[in-house]
Amino acid sequence: MDGMTKAEIDTAERSDIALGTGPKRPRDAATLILLDRCGDEVRVLMGRRHSRHAFMPGKFVFPGGRTDPADSRVPVASALTALDEQKLRAGAGRISAARARAIALSAIRETYEEAGLLIGRKGDFTTTKADWQGFARHGVQPSLETVRFIARAITPPGRVRRFDTRFLAAWRHDVAVELPDGGPTNELEEIAWLPLAQAKQADIPSITRTILEELETRLRDDPRLDPGRPVPFYRLVRTRFMRELL
Repeated sequence: MDGMTKAEIDTAERSDIALGTGPKRPRDAATLILLDRCGDEVRVLMGRRHSRHAFMPGKFVFPGGRTDPADSRVPVASALTALDEQKLRAGAGRISAARARAIALSAIRETYEEAGLLIGRKGDFTTTKADWQGFARHGVQPSLETVRFIARAITPPGRVRRFDTRFLAAWRHDVAVELPDGGPTNELEEIAWLPLAQAKQADIPSITRTILEELETRLRDDPRLDPGRPVPFYRLVRTRFMRELL
């Protein structure tokens, strides 16, 4: 997608995202790429969105959604690494440390809500925030130290909804509790662990395929996903969708 014009992006994504009229400010959002290494193969967790959704109906996606300001006030067992926090705060529209923390926590929360996977450490956890009561019930303290910042992309103008999405990654062994019936929201009709090569061939949005390709490249050079590596940032600059590095 790097270097494509807005018109070319609109054409490529016409079947992915409903186009709309008028300027819309992108909202902060986060998505979690949960990985599972099986021998030499890496699998990724993906779910199919319900066909009734206005945003990416029927597409396979990573768990994720909008960032809630309350996410920044949830206690954690461990914080983001300093390097990942620095990267999250960098780039266009620099954000505070609290906002970076909220974005990372929203990816963990959405992974619970949509896939029934609670990332963190087993232990007593209490909070007054309604969206985090599942962690309290199952005795999981959210943890951020193993979460890695992988990519960022801002939805081009002209969509029904626009998001400034941070793509984060974690490993399956970071999951403290895996609920057998999935998450409470039932937003995803089907959840599957797909090998990276197979995931790229699924019915996925164009930007998701691009992020998977970025992830494949990074894993070859950085199989442990160490913190502080360069992060690709996709956004429309003037008339072209460009790739920068944070």
